[in-house]
Amino acid sequence: MDIVDLIDKLTAPLRRRVRLMVSRAVLAAVNDAGGIQVVQVKLLEGEVRDGVERMQNYGFDSVPLPGAEGVMVCVGGDRDHGIVIAMDDRRYRIKGLQAGEVAVYTDEDKEPHQHRIIFKRGGAIEVLGKNITITASETARIAGDVVQIHAKSLYQFDCNGHGQKWFPDHIDTWQIGETAGTAHAIAAPEIP
Repeated sequence: MDIVDLIDKLTAPLRRRVRLMVSRAVLAAVNDAGGIQVVQVKLLEGEVRDGVERMQNYGFDSVPLPGAEGVMVCVGGDRDHGIVIAMDDRRYRIKGLQAGEVAVYTDEDKEPHQHRIIFKRGGAIEVLGKNITITASETARIAGDVVQIHAKSLYQFDCNGHGQKWFPDHIDTWQIGETAGTAHAIAAPEIP
């Protein structure tokens, strides 16, 4: 055995571990019940790893769908000690954002019920959704140079049991559950 073969033989395990340190991963299953999310991923042909921790950025949480793609890093090249550090899904990603824009979206971001948040260039924020609820335990405030509220079929407001429902053809007014000054019998809305 010459010196080159000897060096090759001695360094083969190290080369193998280095090659196995970073791998593409395809998501097979997610367990979001514990303190940290764990996933099952498919790596190389026929290689499946279960119970792999998936690291997420503080303040942001998601449960990706099977088929999402990610990057798994294996500490010391040991495939039994992997960590998924990134996950994306080309099937649902919002395309065409401008440089510097940021979006939050899900797989349900399709017509007719798009729902997403996009932080656009120039300071604009676009929020789309089928049903949007804003709840504050103390104060909810909308302030701006111009504030516009538009409703197609119903506009409703309530303040401690006093309120109105505005329809295209009439306005209903209530006071603590009773109608006041209208022929339309209504009850105060249920506040979420």
